[in-house]
Formats: sequence, C-alpha cells, structure tokens
Amino acid sequence: MSTQTPSSNPAATSQIDHLLDETRRFAPTAEFADNAVATAELYEEATADREAFWADQARALHWHKPFTEVLDWSNPPFARWFADGELNVAYNCLDRHVEAGDGDRVALLWEGEPGDERRVTYAELTDEVKRLANVLEGLGVGEGDRVAIYMPMIPEAVAAMLAVVRIGAIHSVVFGGFSADSLRARIDDAGAKLVITADGGYRKGKVSPLKPAVDLALGDRGSGVQETVEHVLVVKRGGNEVEWTEGRDLWWHDVVPQASGEHEAQPFPAENPLFILYTSGTTGKPKGILHTSGGYLTQSAFTNRVVHDIHPETDVYWCTADIGWVTGHTYVTYGPLANGATQVLYEGTPDAPHPGRWWEIVQKYGVTILYTAPTAIRSFMKLGRAIPKKFDLSSLRLLGSVGEPINPEAWMWYRKIIGGKTAPIVDTWWQTETGSIMISALPGVTETKPGSAQVPLPGIAIDVVDEDGTHVGNGNGGLLVVTEPWPSMLRGIWGDPERFVETYWEKFQKQGYYFAGDGARLDDDGDVWLLGRVDDVMNVSGHRLSTTEIESALVGNEAVAEAAVVGASDETTGQAVVAFVIIKQSYLDEHPVEGLGQTLRQWVGEQIGPIARPRDIYIVGELPKTRSGKIMRRLLRDVAEGREVGDTTTLADTAVMSVISAQIK
Repeated sequence: MSTQTPSSNPAATSQIDHLLDETRRFAPTAEFADNAVATAELYEEATADREAFWADQARALHWHKPFTEVLDWSNPPFARWFADGELNVAYNCLDRHVEAGDGDRVALLWEGEPGDERRVTYAELTDEVKRLANVLEGLGVGEGDRVAIYMPMIPEAVAAMLAVVRIGAIHSVVFGGFSADSLRARIDDAGAKLVITADGGYRKGKVSPLKPAVDLALGDRGSGVQETVEHVLVVKRGGNEVEWTEGRDLWWHDVVPQASGEHEAQPFPAENPLFILYTSGTTGKPKGILHTSGGYLTQSAFTNRVVHDIHPETDVYWCTADIGWVTGHTYVTYGPLANGATQVLYEGTPDAPHPGRWWEIVQKYGVTILYTAPTAIRSFMKLGRAIPKKFDLSSLRLLGSVGEPINPEAWMWYRKIIGGKTAPIVDTWWQTETGSIMISALPGVTETKPGSAQVPLPGIAIDVVDEDGTHVGNGNGGLLVVTEPWPSMLRGIWGDPERFVETYWEKFQKQGYYFAGDGARLDDDGDVWLLGRVDDVMNVSGHRLSTTEIESALVGNEAVAEAAVVGASDETTGQAVVAFVIIKQSYLDEHPVEGLGQTLRQWVGEQIGPIARPRDIYIVGELPKTRSGKIMRRLLRDVAEGREVGDTTTLADTAVMSVISAQIK
C-alpha cells in the first residue's frame, strides 16, 4: 500500500485530505458475470433516459391502476413518483407470488435463538397477513392510522408490517432494544393507535422482556398516561410473565387464527405513506423519516435484485439486520419478499449460544447471499478465523456490507475467510433517508476495490462537492450529495416539514442537492470512497483528516481487530488524533501488550504520514456501539477530552463507557 504526504497548503474547509491509497482490485469471475442479474447495459439505459429507466423498474411490480406520470418535481424538495398509479405493497410481496403458483416456496427460514425453527411458505405468510389485516380492521385501524411495532425477530414481526400496509395504515417499527422512554417518544410523535409487541424475545441466551416496556411506555412517564393507543396486540414468544390490561390487551393467538382468511388487498395511491422510521437527531428529538409506497418499493425491489443478485428459485438470502432498522425494512421485509426470495430470519445475537452461531446457520440452510455490517465482520476478525473455519461456508456466493464504511483489511478478511476468496463483495452506501441502496458495485460488472463503495447505481445521480457545491474532481475529497431525485427518497420528517428542508436541503438549496452529511472522496477512476460523517472529520494543524482512513490504517496492522478514532482538542495542533483500539485475541495469545501503542503510532505514520499519527492510543476491550453496531464517537471524544461522558441510553451495553473511562484514567 503506497502512501502520500499531504501538501503543506491545506485546501478549503470542505476539502478532506486523502492520505491512504488502496490498489488491490478484484474482478468478478467469468462464471459469476455470465449468470448475474445485472449487466453493464443498465447504466446505458439509465443514462439515456433516467425517468423511463425508473418507470421500467416500477413496472416489474403489480399496479392495480398503472401510472402515467413518473416524477413530479414541481415542488422541491417534495417529490412525487408514479403519483397517479395505485398499488398494494403487501399484495406485491405476497399474493402475487401465490397467484403465480409459488405459494409453496419458502419465504422465511426462521431460526429462534434457542434452536427452534419454522419454515414459512409464501402461502402461509399470505394467510397469516390476511387474518391479521382483518383483526386490525376489526380494531378500527384503517388508512392513514399509525401502528407501532415493538417485536423480536420472529415471523410475526414481518407479518405485522405487511398487514399494517395491506390496509393502508402506516407502521412505525421501534427496535426491541429501545427503552420505555424511547418507545413512548416514538408512539407519541406518530400518534399511534395500536401497538403490536411480544411478551419477550430471546437475546444472549435469556428472554428479553418487551411487553413490560410497552406497559411502562403507555403509563405516566411524567407527562400523564399515553392517550392515542387503544389496543396492544401481544405475540406469545418468551413465555415470561406479563401484566394484562383487560379491554386493551389482546393475545395474538386468541384473535389471529380465529379471524377470516379472506381479505382482498385494496389499491392505494403510490404516494400513500408506508412507514415512519425514527432516527436519532442531533437535537435529541427523534426524527420520524417518512417513506411512501410506489417509489420505495420500486427501488427496494430493484436494488435487492441487482445488487444482491437475487435468483429467487435457487438462492437462500440472509440479511442479518433487525427490522427495527431501515436495512431490516428494505432488505428483510420489502425487497426480498417483493422479489419472491427465500430468506433466513434469525432471532438472536451472533454469539449465542456459541461464537460460531452465524456460520452454523449459513451451513445449516445453505445460505448463498449474506448481507451484514462491518462491525459484525470486525468482531469476527477479533475472535479469529478458527471459528468460521469449523463450518462449511462453501454455499456463499455473494457477500454484502452495510451500515458504515468497511476498512480494507476487514473487507479482505471477509472475502478470504467467509467468501472463500471468490465471492464478490458489494459494499453498499445508503441511509434511512434514502430508503434503499444508492452507491454499490454491481457484482457481475464492477471490478471491486477493498473499502470503496464505488459507483452510483444505474438511475442514481451522486457527486462530491466543496462547500459551494462545486464538483471537486477525481483525486479529491469533499461532501457527498445526491443531485437528482430518486424513487425511494424520504418524503419528509413526520409532522415537521421545516426540519426536513433545513436538515437535508438547505445547505445546497441553490443547486437543489440533497446533502447526506457524509464526507467522501473520488479516486483517480472517479469511484466513491466514504470518509464517515462530516462531524467526524478532524482538523489537525490545518489538515482535514478522515477518521475512517486512520481507522483503516490501524485495522491494517496484524494486531488490531477494531479501531475508533476521534479528534480531541489540542493546544498546539487545534485537534489531535486519539485512537481507541481492540487487539485480536490471536495476537494477545502470542505477544505482550507493552509498547504496542508506540508501535501502532509509528505504523500509522508509515501508512499515512506523520500528520495522522495518533497523539494517544488507548487499548480497550470494547467500543461504545449503538444496537445497530455504529460506534458512538462523541462519547469517546468526551473521554479523550476529559469531560463527563454524555447520554449513553442508546448504547447496546451502557456499562462499556465506565469501563473505558476507568481504563484511561
């Protein structure tokens, strides 16, 4: 890996200095390319006529009333796609496959954490969703009403989402790891009429209760009892004892099997709201990201088909995301089921009851496509290759990465140890707000580069610009923007159109660009490399350095499994680089830790240049992560600057910060 030293003349503030060069390249095998769903012609079609291209993709869905207009951008930033068309999203994910004769195809290969399993066919899932739709209508839920879903990863969770949208209502899925207060804030903001939950679900070998958190959320949390929720529908999963409110609470098993299995899916306009999904905002008040139906389903199904190379008749697909995150909406519930795919749904954590559980599942079900997060890959690296090597992973033919930029070394490990040195890797960039994948390799077309998201998908317009919105040119870094509207784009923030405009569109209002909040660079080929959130860029002696590149350099060292880098205030340099690293178990077994910090400082200097050498390196056992695996760098910044650690409520393990603080004192 070659390195370059930044010039002594730092560029404008939005220019992010790029210091790490990656030169490895991997083309798809001829066999993969020959059988791939997506070909290079897609780029040509999309470039020739973008709107006609998206109209073609939309027509792969079933429209009860075909659309005649594609995009209405007369009132930016509020887009309307396929607005005069009508469809039913659940019909597209279920009924049409049954009607086409594929009712016996398995939709969900469900694996519970304790080892119980269910194979749910398209016919069975359709039947369950129809019955639940009748129950919901019987409870007075209808078009435009909001339903909160707070559930473990069980088939009923997917059925709940589809039944809600089948009747034109709007779901707000809240991740089962969130507290009663977080749940209450989301129920209140959406004005939910119904909550669908479970008594509990399995997590790390024991039942994690859910219904008690719902009871707390609906009670008096200081501002009175919750007022909009009329009923709570409860799936019996954990068998844990729960309190019961007569007249409000209903057991799923008492009402769903008894309901009629006849339910005709009514069409709704393409711009009918589909779901609200809350993301944490910088102000602390959650942002309810709103997605609608036709455009969202079009791009979800298209991207799942071409990026994950879905062959529904033969593939066993597994996206490991929880339905509480957007990845679990788009690439567990909507994309794969719209495509008629067979997929694995797993309830538990990767390490329960043993650290090879995921690989055991891959072997058991013959998983062919695996889509997961870099944080999971790095945690497996930390445990060592001996664990996955115990299992037969030869069924895997395609690997995907989602959630944050993947370090080149983690990418290489994933390819070699999990993908048997042949499976292409699609490193995908997108957000809750974009609804589906925006930047990714096409696995049968693109020559991949470890660590690069690479190219905008056909029909997607991306640029990297400076603060003024000017294209930075190849070889330079800046701000990532989307320059043209896209079908699965967010349609607003629930109840707050001003915040929507201000957060995403104000910065480049003149150009009409969507600003993603991420830094990126274009390499000499014009491929996109993500550099992390712009908030995470450090300013060291006038040089703007990306946390992602320094973390990648650290993970490139044989000793390091995972690294998080932050900028801490420094009297001399403005900001100094401070790194927190986790060491691989295999390295610790054979080497002492003494002097490793200094070795790693020198290593970064050699890989990137002296400017990027960390002032401090702290060796820690864990890093502070949210439940979806994102590292919370602001908490590490608090520690590095000697401040009281901020709010830790969204951490997967709230104790981790006290351990890190104690290690550093």
